[in-house]
Amino acid sequence: MDVTRPAQVISAYESFFNPVPSEPDVVGHFQSVAASVPAYQRFLATHGIDPTTVRTVEDFQRLPLTTKDNYQRAYPLPELCRDGRLDGCDMIAVSSGSSGTPTIWPLTLADELHFAERFEQVFRDGFEAADASTLAVVCFPLGTWVGGLFTTACVRHLAAKGYRITTVAPGNNKAEILRVLPELAPHFDQVVLLGYPPFVKDVVDSGRWEWPVRMVFAGEVFSEEWRTLVASRAGVADPVRHMASLYGTADAGVLGNETPRSVSIRRFLAGRPDLARELFGEARLPTLVQYSPASRYFECVDGTLLFSGDNGVPLVRYHIADEGGLVSAAEMTEFCARNGFTPLDGPDLSFVYVFGRSLFTVSYFGANIYPENVTVGLEQPGISAWVTGKFVLETYEDTDRDLRLRVTVEQASPEADAAAIAASIRDQLTRLNSEFAHYVPTDRQLPEVRLRPLGDPDYFPVGVKHRYTRPRGRQ
Repeated sequence: MDVTRPAQVISAYESFFNPVPSEPDVVGHFQSVAASVPAYQRFLATHGIDPTTVRTVEDFQRLPLTTKDNYQRAYPLPELCRDGRLDGCDMIAVSSGSSGTPTIWPLTLADELHFAERFEQVFRDGFEAADASTLAVVCFPLGTWVGGLFTTACVRHLAAKGYRITTVAPGNNKAEILRVLPELAPHFDQVVLLGYPPFVKDVVDSGRWEWPVRMVFAGEVFSEEWRTLVASRAGVADPVRHMASLYGTADAGVLGNETPRSVSIRRFLAGRPDLARELFGEARLPTLVQYSPASRYFECVDGTLLFSGDNGVPLVRYHIADEGGLVSAAEMTEFCARNGFTPLDGPDLSFVYVFGRSLFTVSYFGANIYPENVTVGLEQPGISAWVTGKFVLETYEDTDRDLRLRVTVEQASPEADAAAIAASIRDQLTRLNSEFAHYVPTDRQLPEVRLRPLGDPDYFPVGVKHRYTRPRGRQ
């Protein structure tokens, strides 16, 4: 019997019900992890670091980065947890599996309560769920994947805090979602759909929306045109306040969330690609969220994000491989004022922008698809003789703004059959990638395959390093 657990849970609930503002203490976090996590102790010893010498933020910023490969996968799972105890955690989440081996991330109830604060910001400030009776419909996949069960728990914690929220969790079962909604929705002031953007759009396109609808998304970068279209189809009158995206991962939980302030800024920049490039370094729009540095300490190194924070597996300077950057609240206020724009009121929190991992993967219905997944499909008997092995993986929005998956393949034989290649890729994706098999609706799993000749200058130019993915585009 763990006699310390009840006190820890009670303390976490007290902090959740009666939050006290706190300042970032990243050095304190480091010292705590260095003192209590066996894997991190070994990691520091391997790098010849004495933790007592880390006393300032500048010292902290010289610490080596941790990654899945050099840290999470390099040590036994219990050693990644506090005091080397996996049984100190009460939930296991599984991410991706996109390379054939899922990554396991233990969680605690305290983690859920901590991350529920990000959901609270959305439901309180955007949806007014403290006063409006709310049916929360969890449309993320249910199972070991972090999205569904984690979201269900966080939303129920808000109900325990007093928000007028009742939760139903049909998961990514569209027929069940559309079955329960007409029966339950009339009893509430509003309905909130929580899920991956393309799946929520599919639900919206398949249903009739006779009730006030709100939406919470995660896992995908989408355009403001997409937000406007989905809002119009679901009858969402105020897409700035009533549609919010979360920035979250299995590694870290919920790192930040859209606010009416951040959405209003993003929609302004959608019409000013010149200003988007000035602020973000690219004309394309990233996800733009706000975050609390006291909860998650972000850094940006060479255009990719690092974070430090407490979890079932506490992490220090963890390189999550997401492309993006940071903008302070003061910098954002100055930028908007200088360009003649007044954003909506909102929390005085820092901003993080996220393009995703476009160099390594594409995201499709919330599933991360790596080039390795596609390679196996092209290496199958009867397929490999038709292709060179080079391809470009991308997603795009069609004319109806539905998300599609496309694989452009370099052709080695005139006998190459695009339909057979597509089927082979789909079969291997569903076999190797747990997220793809369970997140992507069956009727969307077959990719569009386009064949291109050897050395095609647009996709397979000769003499340059090949890139297997492209940023999302429009058809």
